[in-house]
Amino acid sequence: MPASVSLSLSLPLSPTARSDPSVAASPFGAFRRSGLRFCGLRREVLSLRSLNSEASGRISPYPARVLSNKVLAAAKSNGSPTKGFDYDLVIIGAGVGGHGAALHAVEKGLKTAIIEGDIVGGTCVNRGCVPSKALLAVSGRMRELQDEHHLKALGLQVASPGYDRQSVADHANNLASKIRSNLTNSMKALGVDILTGVGTIVGTQRVKYGKVGFPDTEVTARNIIIATGSVPFVPNGIEVDGKTVFTSDHALKLEWVPDWIAIVGSGYIGLEFSDVYTALGSEVTFVEALDQLMPGFDPEIAKLAQRILINPRKIDHHTGVFAKKIRPAKDGKPVLIELIDAKTKEPKDTLVVDAALIATGRAPFTKGLGLENINVTTVRGFVPVDEHMQVMDADGNLVPHIYCIGDANGKLMLAHAASAQGISGIISQTMFIFHTFVEQICGNNNVLNHLSIPAACFTHPEISMVGLTEPQAREKSEKDGFEIRVAKTSFKANTKALAENEGEGLAKLIYRPDTGEILGVHILGLHAADLIHEASNAIALGTRIQDIRFAVHAHPTLSEVLDELFKSAKVNVVTSPSVSEPVAV
Repeated sequence: MPASVSLSLSLPLSPTARSDPSVAASPFGAFRRSGLRFCGLRREVLSLRSLNSEASGRISPYPARVLSNKVLAAAKSNGSPTKGFDYDLVIIGAGVGGHGAALHAVEKGLKTAIIEGDIVGGTCVNRGCVPSKALLAVSGRMRELQDEHHLKALGLQVASPGYDRQSVADHANNLASKIRSNLTNSMKALGVDILTGVGTIVGTQRVKYGKVGFPDTEVTARNIIIATGSVPFVPNGIEVDGKTVFTSDHALKLEWVPDWIAIVGSGYIGLEFSDVYTALGSEVTFVEALDQLMPGFDPEIAKLAQRILINPRKIDHHTGVFAKKIRPAKDGKPVLIELIDAKTKEPKDTLVVDAALIATGRAPFTKGLGLENINVTTVRGFVPVDEHMQVMDADGNLVPHIYCIGDANGKLMLAHAASAQGISGIISQTMFIFHTFVEQICGNNNVLNHLSIPAACFTHPEISMVGLTEPQAREKSEKDGFEIRVAKTSFKANTKALAENEGEGLAKLIYRPDTGEILGVHILGLHAADLIHEASNAIALGTRIQDIRFAVHAHPTLSEVLDELFKSAKVNVVTSPSVSEPVAV
């Protein structure tokens, strides 16, 4: 499932911010003025509080969070559209990417509408990041309470822990409802028009929307964003009934906890659900098509993760096999899974289990968009785009006024990547890199470096990463003719981790010793998802090891894991060369 970590930037004050005492007085003044948000879901509640305070005439107790006059004005009128158009911007899809782009567009004074055919929040809020983290919070607590040895080491005694399945499911559903409501209210408060129905592109600046059985309404827009997201990918031969054979969409409802469940796929989605199910008492069998588990992770991290997250738990696995056929349970018969060799396609084994979760990735949701009306042909369902997220047609030409962000373009299928792509087209030129599309609309040539976008797997302990894996870095070094080195530090040397009796973990740095450039950072350990951002920010801003190693970290904190990691790197330069412009990837 898409991870919900954020891109953060430390940026110099804009000329306006430097001359504005109200901005300079606060260390966060520049971010206030620019409207920069630190998360794909942004700060809906804070925005609403600021608006309500302004409207009532009362002074907000949070002066650093007050919206600028420009934003407040935009909220009241939602901008004035370019002459001849209903809107400056129409966004198809109200997930995290569409939501972030919509709010930022309004802040930039663009009259904006967003079309949603399902419910606001998209996959992340309703069927992905948000409810999955609620379930993983429960699994984390259960693991702590079940770990007698760990508790004893801390001097704690706890009676046999248990859980109420329905209450756990309600926790996940209630969290999704709350965040969905926050997103909806934040857009309404800023004056974004929410148009309900299925959106279809009629032309380069025309979109129609409507509900099934009702007449369509057509609107015109100076620019259009496609932000329709993705759906679970189900391979041929697998019959999904939503009860005993299901995808992550169904699993997040936690309608039951099977005694034995097969999970097809050992990527982020499969790993996180294995964490949830084993904590709640299930036995798990992984079915992986490649020769090793967790194929998308750095191999060294994957090997350590298998030792920590899989081997000690009630998990077995079959690698190098395809699930050729999966039949749901019916008429008293269990779920049947036929396995074949991934290379020879010869029959390999047959599994009989209580349930099967299909975690084979996600597919873009781009059917019915009317792409044929603008001569666009998808590639495996993905909408082709350039580095600015502008759509390209079947002849390789840019389609004017139409952009595509998030899962639908396939560049990086993460919720926060969608938000970054969506807003980068809108941020002011002083923002360097962060969000891509809306800045293009406003005439700013902004490019997002996808190698700086972090990812996380919220298992216990967590895994996080940014940049290249070691094999990818070695391949690049051989091709481009430079040396790479690897530095590592252990959580066992960190005081805070030892205080929590959570010393299992590793941080790994891949870098160029000749320039100090950070090529990749991979972490497995306590709160790895939070720790990765120091590295991702360094890559985004072009900060070199010889500079970041002088940063000061509070003691004792987990952040010292990265502090030691950067200090252990051996670089051949004393001062940093000038930082080049970001390169689109």
